[in-house]
Amino acid sequence: MQLYNTLSADERAELIDQAGQQRLTLSFYAYAKIQDPKKFRDELFVAWNALDALGRTYVATEGINAQMSVPAENFEAFRDTLEVYEFMKGIRLNVAVEHDDHSFLKLTVKVRDKIVADGLNDETFDVTNKGVHLRAAEFNEILENPNTIVVDFRNHYESEIGHFKNAITPDVETFRESLPIINEQLKDFKEDKNLVMYCTGGIRCEKASAYFKHQGFKNVFQLEGGIIQYAKQIKEEGLESKFVGKNFVFDNRLGERITDDIISQCHQCGKPCDNHTNCENDGCHLLFIQCDECKTAMDNCCSNECLEITRMPLVDQVRLRTGKQVGNKVFRKGKSENLKFKHSGDLADVALGTAQKPADIRQKIKVKKVLVGKVDHYYVKAGVGLFSIENKELAVGDKIIIAGPTTGNQELTLEKMMVNDIEGTVAKAGDRITFKVPFRVRLSDKLYKVLVS
Repeated sequence: MQLYNTLSADERAELIDQAGQQRLTLSFYAYAKIQDPKKFRDELFVAWNALDALGRTYVATEGINAQMSVPAENFEAFRDTLEVYEFMKGIRLNVAVEHDDHSFLKLTVKVRDKIVADGLNDETFDVTNKGVHLRAAEFNEILENPNTIVVDFRNHYESEIGHFKNAITPDVETFRESLPIINEQLKDFKEDKNLVMYCTGGIRCEKASAYFKHQGFKNVFQLEGGIIQYAKQIKEEGLESKFVGKNFVFDNRLGERITDDIISQCHQCGKPCDNHTNCENDGCHLLFIQCDECKTAMDNCCSNECLEITRMPLVDQVRLRTGKQVGNKVFRKGKSENLKFKHSGDLADVALGTAQKPADIRQKIKVKKVLVGKVDHYYVKAGVGLFSIENKELAVGDKIIIAGPTTGNQELTLEKMMVNDIEGTVAKAGDRITFKVPFRVRLSDKLYKVLVS
């Protein structure tokens, strides 16, 4: 019985591309009393693995919290795997506004102490005693009430690129930090104000609303299904969006657009931008906003120091990290003195720019291709890539695609190449070739030949 991943992210991405099936990105949660989380976890992994479902899920004695990528054709079968459990019958699945076939590349189901880390150790705190759920139309209406206080229960890097108008946006890096801050800030309004809260998909507000009722707040409300459901409902019902900007999401997309307003800036040059990236330096992985121009100039790095490190031989990069407590700082280390245009805390609602609509929001297969090789090295100063040919033949004049998690899908025509250090026109399996590449390539990148129909 398989209870763990056997494929790497790159191998999984390749299989997804070859399959050419549309995948749906979705999330869901449920608070419930689970007696044996380990047994529950194993049952889910076996059922989901059989459906080619990928994603990140946490289970605990208090319930389940999941973000998933599921083949569209397996959607109903996936729902069936949930509804065999009484507490998930009729569960709401928050289907993403935008889909990306590579949003998740592994299936991870982990047992945790809690499905949302809240830092609370109060046995009298009942998480099921939650606030009033509001649909989009009701949420819009209560926001117009002068007696309403609206609070964003997400982190600073989430609210910076998009939030509801006039919302309190705490300058925090974790959910647990926001609870005492908001409790102290609003302690004089427990009786007479509407405390209205929202988050990405609803799970944080579910717990926060119960917490603030426990703290004595009388009128507690939450956005049903979070920003994800709000975006779907305003579109379906033709409502005005009180949310401006982009909704940050915790998968490879790092965001889905709600309105065309760009309310944040590239952290390096200040240009209107709301695209997050992770620093290319494995010893940093700083999460920050970076425009396309800075991404090209800085090779996805947050600073000149990190840029220099990524250009070192891999053995030297590993040596620099040895003994240092760096770890995986994705989604955690969201601030740095290097980020000159970082904003957090009290945020404006004013648009700095307008987003350009992409031609296709999904990474679907647009051309037929075959894998022919992989990247062995990139010579930065010369702008030349070294590739190993592992399959088929490659000839001058062929259209090729170089693809990878960071590089994306770059298509070009092979105009000239060196085959085993000699200029040649055809390369076969076992050959090593070099040619000029107008962008940086990485060891995780694959080389494909475009097949002519």
